Amino acid sequence: MHSDVHTIVFVSSDEAAIRTASKALQGDGNYRLVIQRDEAQAAIWIRSASCSLIFFDEALAESSESNFLAIARVQCPEAPRVLFGEAVEDGNTKDLVRSSAPFLQLSKPMRVSQLSIAAKRALEMAELSRRHRLLSRELRLSIDDDLFGEHNEEAIKAPWSRFEKLIYASPKMEELCSSARQAAATELPILIEGETGTGKELLARAVHYSSSRGNSPMHVQNCGRVSDDDLHSELFGHVCGAFNGAISDRLGLFRAADGGTVFLDEISEVSEKFQVSLLRFLQEGEVKPLGSDNVQRADVRIIAASNRDLEEMVARGEFRKDLFYRLKGFELDIPPLRERVEDIPTLAAYFLERNSDISAKRIIGISRDALKKLACYEFPGNVRELEMEVARAAALASNNSYILPKHFSDSIANIEVVDKSLANFSREGKTLKEMTEELERHALLEVLEKLRWNQSKAAQVLGVSRVGIANKIRRYDLKRTEAS
Repeated sequence: MHSDVHTIVFVSSDEAAIRTASKALQGDGNYRLVIQRDEAQAAIWIRSASCSLIFFDEALAESSESNFLAIARVQCPEAPRVLFGEAVEDGNTKDLVRSSAPFLQLSKPMRVSQLSIAAKRALEMAELSRRHRLLSRELRLSIDDDLFGEHNEEAIKAPWSRFEKLIYASPKMEELCSSARQAAATELPILIEGETGTGKELLARAVHYSSSRGNSPMHVQNCGRVSDDDLHSELFGHVCGAFNGAISDRLGLFRAADGGTVFLDEISEVSEKFQVSLLRFLQEGEVKPLGSDNVQRADVRIIAASNRDLEEMVARGEFRKDLFYRLKGFELDIPPLRERVEDIPTLAAYFLERNSDISAKRIIGISRDALKKLACYEFPGNVRELEMEVARAAALASNNSYILPKHFSDSIANIEVVDKSLANFSREGKTLKEMTEELERHALLEVLEKLRWNQSKAAQVLGVSRVGIANKIRRYDLKRTEAS
C-alpha cells in the first residue's frame, strides 16, 4: 500500500512562487512540501528520495533538452510533472514541453487556489493511471490464461509498502522501517548493518529525508580502501599546501553537510587511527582540517553502515568499543533477501513496472514458474542482483508477453524447484514421538538452510541455545549440502 502523505517537490528560485506554494501546500497534512531552488540539486534529490508530484519553474531550465523535468521523466516516471512560467510561449518553451512531457502548464503569477487544485488533480490522475495499469495487466492476464492455459501465469500484483525508495511487503522489513521512522525522529547516530546489495544507502537516505534535517544536505562517503589522509581530507577538509597536490582549501563533507547528514559506508574498513578522529567528532562535533590549527564545529548527524558484523569485530579487537557504542544510537539490521522471500514477488513486480514505464516495451507479467525459481534462488547480491535479473529478463522477453524462466540467467533458470512443504508428510504407522521428531528435523533443516547454516542465528530464530542446536544437528545427523 502507498503512503498517505504525498511528497511534492517544488523547484523554483522565485520567492513569490515559493510563498504561494507554501500557502497552498504546506499546511495540508496530506502533503510534504520540499523546496528546491536549484535545478542540479533537485535532480540529485529525486534520485535519492521518493516523490509524488513535481512543480518546475521553466526559468531554471538551463537546457530545453537536458533539463530537470526530462531527468524526472526517467527517474520518477510515476510522478506527474507540472511546468510553470511566464505566459508568453517561445521556441525554448515548446522544446522544453516536448522533452519533458508535463502533465500541466501554469502561468505566473500563480494563485493559492489554482496551485492547490492543480496538485489535487495531478495526484488523482496519477493514482487513476496506476490503477489502470494494474487492472489492464490483470485483465490481459486473465484473457491469456484462458487462451494459453499451459503457461500458468499469474499477475505481478502484491500489496506493498514503501519508505521513500525502499519497497517491501515482508513483516521483517515492516518492522525494520518502523524502527527506522522512529530513529528518524531523533538526533541520535544510526548504525545500519546488512549484506552488500540489501539497500543500506537507500535506508540511510529514507531516514534523512524523513527527519527534521530532510531539507538540509546529505553527503555520502565510502570508507572502503581509502587512506587515512584522503579520508581525513574528504570528511574534515584541508587547507592549501597541507600536502602535495593540495592547491586550494577544501571544506570537507562534515562542514558541507552542516545541519544535515553524512552517511559513512563501509565504516568497518577505517583504521584504528582514524577511528579516534571520528570518535572525537561524534563526541565534540569538532572539525580540524588537515594542515590547520583552527578547530571549527559542524552540526551533523552520522549514519554509518557496514556489511560486516561490528560487534564481532569489537570482540576480536578490530574495532574500537567506544566508537561502536557511539555509532549505534539506533541499530538497524537489514535482513538479506533470502530471509524475506515474501519481498521477492513485490520487488520483481516493482522493478518490472518501473522498467515498463521507462522503456517502450510492454511486459504483461511474470509467470508462476519464473517467480518460483526467483524464490528458490539465494541472491548473494540481494536486491541489487534481483533488479538486474528483472531488467535483463524484461529486455529478453518479447513485447506484450510474459517473463518466463528461460529469460533469467542460467544460475536461476536452471534451478530445480523442490516443494519443501509438509503436504506429503506421512503419518501412517508412526507414533506421536516419531512424527514430532520428523517435524522438528524438517523445521530445523529448513531454518539452517535459510540462514546458510549459521547456528547462532538459527538458535535465535528457533528460541533455543547454541548448544541445543548443535546437539539436535548431531541427533538427526543433519548434513550441510554444497548449495547451502
